[in-house]
Amino acid sequence: MAVLISCFGYAYTGLSVAGGFPDGFAGFAAAMTCLALVPHLVARRYAPYADPLILPLAVLLSGLGLVLLYRLDSAYAERFKGSESTAPNQLLWTVIGVGVCVGVLVVLRDHRRLQRCIYVLMAVALVLLMAPAFFPGDTYGAKRWIFVGPLSFQPGEFVKTMIAVFFAGYLVTHRDALALTGRKVFGVRLPPGRQLGPLLGVWVLSLLVLVLERDLGTSLIFFGLFVVMLYTATERTSWVLVGVVMAAAGATVVGSVEPHVKGRIAAWLHPFAVYLPKDRQPPGTGSEQLANALFGFGSGGVTGTGLGQGHPELIGFAGRSDFILTTVGEEMGLAGTMVVLLLYGLLVQRGMSAALHSRDPFGKLLAVGLSAALAFQVFVVGGGVMGLIPLTGKALPFLAKGGSSLVANWLLVAVLVRISDSAGRAREAEA
Repeated sequence: MAVLISCFGYAYTGLSVAGGFPDGFAGFAAAMTCLALVPHLVARRYAPYADPLILPLAVLLSGLGLVLLYRLDSAYAERFKGSESTAPNQLLWTVIGVGVCVGVLVVLRDHRRLQRCIYVLMAVALVLLMAPAFFPGDTYGAKRWIFVGPLSFQPGEFVKTMIAVFFAGYLVTHRDALALTGRKVFGVRLPPGRQLGPLLGVWVLSLLVLVLERDLGTSLIFFGLFVVMLYTATERTSWVLVGVVMAAAGATVVGSVEPHVKGRIAAWLHPFAVYLPKDRQPPGTGSEQLANALFGFGSGGVTGTGLGQGHPELIGFAGRSDFILTTVGEEMGLAGTMVVLLLYGLLVQRGMSAALHSRDPFGKLLAVGLSAALAFQVFVVGGGVMGLIPLTGKALPFLAKGGSSLVANWLLVAVLVRISDSAGRAREAEA
């Protein structure tokens, strides 16, 4: 079904834009079939008890992303002469991402092996997380890229998985100390100072990312992931309260002093101020991307204009990254947007289900962390383009252009499949 839906969308877009089947339809159909069949066969061989929905959901989201980028390529080529095509490169990165997923399933037979190297992974994650700050220049106001010759990648996409592995291993070891100790202040049991250290360290690190790299999205995902995993491990509401207070305090301070973050907040508060005379525009509201995104969602209505019948190119350069959801809203309408969000929700739910059924604490926490990271990223991207929260510039998982994001999310899927297979084996043994 995932392959059929993707192929139908590809053919529909070609018929709508060019009046005929796309020239590469046969190749696209063959590629999608292989991308669905190969990981399925590998999972049947190396993870036969895994959740049967995780892989098809990832394939369907990746297929929809390819369809949307193919549609955007034609729109950008018509409006901007010389615009490059991104769908072929995205297909190549999808193949690489699926290959990474297959490789992890073959090599990593037990997810608990990851627990042996949590400190090494954390050290690598910290280096990767801070590395973009030392590279010259930035990309659209934020420093989130590492450049090696002609190649570039976003380390933050891989860091979220590494951080989730570290947190899971750390919290399994220190869960009792975090859950059973501490003093009550105004009826709320606060964590002890010694155990509060890791939370303070993560808070400071997320602020450093926000200040040095001006990367609001990564810092939100990073800190939110830690708070969710802390609450899951300890079941103490005090951790959530402390985390929310610290996040609000840090965001307030940084948002008032960092010009780039301050500009994003101003653009969020006044999305249509760009159409005012220059002397009446609040500082930081010079871009009309958010306004065009809201116009796009509004013009889509309930059922949308139809693939190929909208004007997503009016968004500008970000139409293929975080604002790709606007194309869904305009051309597939509220119904299509809800379908996409429900696909993400179902993928997160299957990850949480693997956590509930997992018999080992490490796998349980790791599945929660990976699912929460995916949910947070969809929220910060979708909330940004819909005007719910300030824009973050993060890529929408599986749909948006970007090799780093695609490969990292397929890696995340592979680990979830492995954890769900372990949980399935345990249930089968008990039965």
